[in-house]
Amino acid sequence: MSSNQINEHSRKVKKRKCGFYKICFAAAAIAFDYHMKYLMKQGNRFLYSHGWTWVRETLNTPGESYNMFRMETHAILKLEKLLVSKGWLHPSKEMTSLEALTMFLWTCAHSETNRNVQNKFGKSGETISRKFGEVLESLCLLAKEIVRPPDVNFAEIPSKIKNDRRYWPHFKGCIGAIDGTHIPAIVPTKDQIRYIGRKGYPTQNVMLVCNLDMLFTFVVVGWPGTAHDTHILSSVIEEMKSVFPHPPEGKYYLVDAGYPNMKGYLSPYKGERYHIPDFRVGSQAEGMHEVFNHVHSSLRNVIERTIGVWKKRWHILCDMRPFSLIKQQKIIVATTALHNFIRICGVEDEEFNKCDDASGYIIEPEEERNINEEMSLYNPRRVQDRGYMNRVRNQIGAALMESRNI
Repeated sequence: MSSNQINEHSRKVKKRKCGFYKICFAAAAIAFDYHMKYLMKQGNRFLYSHGWTWVRETLNTPGESYNMFRMETHAILKLEKLLVSKGWLHPSKEMTSLEALTMFLWTCAHSETNRNVQNKFGKSGETISRKFGEVLESLCLLAKEIVRPPDVNFAEIPSKIKNDRRYWPHFKGCIGAIDGTHIPAIVPTKDQIRYIGRKGYPTQNVMLVCNLDMLFTFVVVGWPGTAHDTHILSSVIEEMKSVFPHPPEGKYYLVDAGYPNMKGYLSPYKGERYHIPDFRVGSQAEGMHEVFNHVHSSLRNVIERTIGVWKKRWHILCDMRPFSLIKQQKIIVATTALHNFIRICGVEDEEFNKCDDASGYIIEPEEERNINEEMSLYNPRRVQDRGYMNRVRNQIGAALMESRNI
């Protein structure tokens, strides 16, 4: 062969080799991409147990359990044992029941994203989402048992009233307080108008009832932010008769001036000073109306403190994550169950201690609603009930003035 033929043959061989290498490289790239996308699925996360190690170290380090999970170690262990014994929470090959519970607590305490939880616990996104849902469902079942009045007949007078001369015997018929609060909501664009109320962003208006021991006894979720508190209460009374803890004869809940003063629901005098800070910066209460409002506010403040402790503990209630709307509602219910469990389980708690140690501890009230908004929402029977509660209010006010002058 001539030299030209040899050179030409060499070029053709090199070209074929180059094409072959390109094909091999492309095939390898495709194979690698397929392996990472469909076979690995973040499987490398399962090779590490740093999530479980971190949970154990946190639970065994004084003070860290409260900082991370917003519950003391003894309370978490007691809750996990209860949920497992009820058959509501189960361990799996991916995660123990205790790890799943602490994962849920950490997420709600700090409003963590799924990605952050993956990195912290070393689990896949699918596992995190599934286990979060399992714990959520178990806590909603717990809420049915403990978010209710300890005494459904309200036979006993609360010790907070019997042991405080400011309230005894004037408010011996009080069984708790009612208020509404707004929780941020993540909703589809087409539904946002219904949910954007006076807060300026989408919210759920949640109605909460508590007793004088700072325990939630009833919770209503699902109402958009544009719904008025009074409309929600009216609907609950009419449509949830079988489950709402109605006040029996001679008993009543304390409500603020945005609610009607009707039978079973005692509100303050409108147009007068009411909130505790109003009396701290000005003169003392003067006249029967202001004296009544001052005492009423100091007792009804239990609902504001209860909501304040609840929201401060679970940051997700102020910074909701983009779950489905149903799941957002369940999170609200689940955290009320956690609130009650912590209160009744007999373990020292920092947030509750602040309220118990300082009788004057207050949390700033939320923005007042329109106090005239309820007028068209109540039938003539309610107007008659209002007359009954006006007499009760006047009797208490007169008794407070008499005891003040002794």
